[in-house]
Amino acid sequence: MRYGLIGEKLGHSFSKEIHERIADYTYDLIPLSKEAFHAFMEKRDFTAINVTIPYKKEVIPYLDEIDEHAKAIGAVNTIVNKEGKLIGYNTDFTGFHYMVKKHGVQMKGKKVLIIGNGGASAAIQAVVQHEQAKQMIIVDVVAGNGAITYDECFLHHLDAEIIINTSPVGMYPHIGNTPIDITLFHKCEAVMDVIYNPILTRFCLEAQNEGIKHVNGLEMLIAQAKQSVEYFLNKTIDDAIIDEIYQDMLMKRCNIVLIGMPSSGKTTIGKMLAKRMQKEFIDLDDKIIEKAGKSIPEIFSESGEAGFRAIETEVAIELAKTNNKIIATGGGTVKHKVNMDYLRQNGITIFIDRDVDKLISADPNRPLSSSKEALHKMYTERIALYRKYAAYIAVNNTDIEETVSEIETAYHSILINAVKD
Repeated sequence: MRYGLIGEKLGHSFSKEIHERIADYTYDLIPLSKEAFHAFMEKRDFTAINVTIPYKKEVIPYLDEIDEHAKAIGAVNTIVNKEGKLIGYNTDFTGFHYMVKKHGVQMKGKKVLIIGNGGASAAIQAVVQHEQAKQMIIVDVVAGNGAITYDECFLHHLDAEIIINTSPVGMYPHIGNTPIDITLFHKCEAVMDVIYNPILTRFCLEAQNEGIKHVNGLEMLIAQAKQSVEYFLNKTIDDAIIDEIYQDMLMKRCNIVLIGMPSSGKTTIGKMLAKRMQKEFIDLDDKIIEKAGKSIPEIFSESGEAGFRAIETEVAIELAKTNNKIIATGGGTVKHKVNMDYLRQNGITIFIDRDVDKLISADPNRPLSSSKEALHKMYTERIALYRKYAAYIAVNNTDIEETVSEIETAYHSILINAVKD
């Protein structure tokens, strides 16, 4: 008896965690080259499997039956071996439809733009048609099979009201990429992304920056997995499990990113939070020293602030790809938008505010905060950025234990509200 997921690259799949939470079986991740894929399917040595990129269409010739839903979509992501007979289903439709309804995305009478034209796109196209969109436009890097080019899209379809990314652009580890510039679309009211790693894709982050409704693909992944388990075990499972798993996964994977002035307490608070919340603490400045192989004063002396900031950005991008961390940033990390854009993709940003008079530091690793005058000037220059990037502001002037408790409560509240939205 074997359950699992086949695909070409599965190193960062969440499917094993989700399936084993829903059902009482071992779920294997089975990466297959194109050659190994054919041998695996011919052998049929499994009870039930899920299928992901790039095999959702390639599995079809190996199947004995395909349900009408999967046949209409033209792609299969779930296969059940019933006494040697392989039966194919598609649960991506259900997963995406759940996400559409959960977040109140209204497609009826709207122009919907779909990015990508692969196996995942086929199911999303079926949902868009089911939701009675006025017009559905498919854009891909290569025109054909119903898709237009990006150039044609930019010429004729900048009035799209809903944009859905089904391509892998923006998926870990390339989290800084986005399939399209959302600011070009002046009528856009909602974006949806089937990618679930990072927690917030750059595509959805840019929508958030523009005040546009945005939804990442983790809920779709869990919802489609739940239906797959129903096919695997021939039983009905309550939809409530979707929100339960989604909330747990967010809590376990989302970082806390602490921003604020030097000596505001980020390191002390971060270590206390890490211990209480069972997350790893990382000091961004320590990682800069490690990467450069020299102290911060030495970096400033040799390369100036510009050289230091360049290393800081490299480190911020690396840390942004991690999960379940408490990250204490340097006081000036907020000065570069790219740092904060990356760090917010997998993290909740908390501004540790503290009275300027309490910030003076004699630490030689803080060359920019050695005097009261310098600190006041720095605070004035940066306060707007701290507030801009903060999902929550915690004032740290009195009891640090209270501040830590306040941040932990705020973190849970923010993520719970994300589940409810």
